[in-house]
Amino acid sequence: MENTSLDFSGLLSESKEYIETKVELWKLKAVDKITEVISSLVAKVILIISLLCFFMMLSIGLALLIGDWLGKSMYGFFIIAAVYGIAGLVFYFFKDKLIKTPFGNKLVESFLKDDE
Repeated sequence: MENTSLDFSGLLSESKEYIETKVELWKLKAVDKITEVISSLVAKVILIISLLCFFMMLSIGLALLIGDWLGKSMYGFFIIAAVYGIAGLVFYFFKDKLIKTPFGNKLVESFLKDDE
């Protein structure tokens, strides 16, 4: 009878260690995924800021060039603003298909990806 109780207490002890190890592993995996997503997000934000600066300078240059061709600088800025307005409307009407769904899928994929 004593032998059975010793085996049972050993089994409980090992089960407790297993559960503690499993919880620690889940914590480490969660931290790994969170840092992976955040570092990816930071890199993308920096890239987006760089691209925005590039396109802003390109837009100003094109607006001045078009304005020079048409005789008044303001005409170039109006034309560039109209192009951006049309592009904004297209993105607005197709935002779920073009932006929300792909980014949501990518985020879920990065959380569910198992690196082994």
